[in-house]
Amino acid sequence: MTSAMPSHPADPEAGARAVRLATWLSIGTAVTLVLLKMFGWAASGSVALLASLLDSGLDLVASLAVFFAVRWAARPPDWDHRHGHGKAEAFAGLLQAGLVLGSGLFVAWEAVRRILSPQPVANGAWAVAIMAISILVTLGLVWFQTRAIARSGSVAIKGDRAHYTVDLVSNLVALIGVGSATYLTAAPLDAVAGLIVAVWLLWGASSVLRESADQLLDRELPQETQAAITAAVLADSRIGGVHRLRTRVSGSVPMIQMHVDLDPDLTLAEAHDLLELAEARVRDTLPGADILIHPDPRRVGADPVTE
Repeated sequence: MTSAMPSHPADPEAGARAVRLATWLSIGTAVTLVLLKMFGWAASGSVALLASLLDSGLDLVASLAVFFAVRWAARPPDWDHRHGHGKAEAFAGLLQAGLVLGSGLFVAWEAVRRILSPQPVANGAWAVAIMAISILVTLGLVWFQTRAIARSGSVAIKGDRAHYTVDLVSNLVALIGVGSATYLTAAPLDAVAGLIVAVWLLWGASSVLRESADQLLDRELPQETQAAITAAVLADSRIGGVHRLRTRVSGSVPMIQMHVDLDPDLTLAEAHDLLELAEARVRDTLPGADILIHPDPRRVGADPVTE
């Protein structure tokens, strides 16, 4: 399966600011939701609310991991990390996926237990109000995270947004479950809602896990992106061909390497200037890309090299 083309920031500095603010808002939102849901669960005993509480608790841990990961990832390359620290975001994504998987399995177990042995929901009005507030707070955070991703392409924020997008759905399902158990006196619906949340958690974790693994395993950019890179390089007729193209992503930075065919009669300075222009065209396609181009002395029109 071909991965979707990652987004890349047109203004890296603005993207970094948006990411830092998003991590602060994520932590604040998680703390608020944990406290609200803890109070609501203690008052009601709702399984659906317990499921949502555990999800928010894990979101708080994950948000803290993202908070530190994006700051580590933003550090410039140093002598022992010459490609930068961008993969710290992918490690944070793996942590998020693991936490969500564990949460989903626990909630599923508790939901099945309550389905087999239903228990009434107490103080359901409080639980309903808390879930409604949680939905509004989470919706605001997801909106801001979406804007931050558009500016930065951060995979860590994508993972965090995946958590809170799942929270929106789980909060809505929990609201329906708690409301049904409270106002329709249908206690099993609360546990069924918890089970639906658990399944949704497991599904959400799989997408975060897949994207994080792609980065850590240096998966190539999609074929259409590679074609766009090649077209940008070959836009200058003085470049006879592109081969040994290699691509990957570190954090939100595309890493690109290739060999190109140049006329052997070019001077070193002329070849250098030619490749500088080629790199600029690639960065127009993928802003912020880290590009390394190796020139091969081969006349235009020579047999293409496939490596």
